[in-house]
Amino acid sequence: MKVTPLALPEILLLEPRVFEDARGAFFESFNLTRFSEVTGQAPSFVQDNQSVSRRGVVRGLHYQVDPAAQGKLVRVLSGAAYDVAVDLRRSSPNFGRWVAEVLSAENRRQIWIPEGFAHGFMALRDGTEVFYKTTDYYAPAAERSIRWDDPELGIGWPAEVTPVLSDRDAVAPAFRDAVTFA
Repeated sequence: MKVTPLALPEILLLEPRVFEDARGAFFESFNLTRFSEVTGQAPSFVQDNQSVSRRGVVRGLHYQVDPAAQGKLVRVLSGAAYDVAVDLRRSSPNFGRWVAEVLSAENRRQIWIPEGFAHGFMALRDGTEVFYKTTDYYAPAAERSIRWDDPELGIGWPAEVTPVLSDRDAVAPAFRDAVTFA
């Protein structure tokens, strides 16, 4: 597994070693021992989530606050997604900054997003299936969101894709009004 820290160094891009032959391909999508060796972290994943979205669907920016803050290991099983993480830690020199990567079934990349970050994505193709492991359970009382197109954040979403939002995400609060982490 190749690990690349992104511009926000806590956000890690993980690329598996893929074995291909005439039959197809095989790769190990997660191994806790290997993950710990290459990242120095040993998260305990307690829940797996999966969504299927048509092109343009934006899910996020979502996160959970303490005592149910979540780390997420995100990958795309089919299709492609523009995946975004935003630093919500006030003590961080990167507070309010974001990073994005295209995750796809073809590139098999994953992103590790630790606690203290908001997460969202835009489906780039119909039938985009996103799978992610979380370090804490879904807790409605701890759930928060930030407007996906907040001008203060200035996220560079793909302009060629028309966004499709849930009612909840369409009225998410601005970044300046968000509950953040210490």
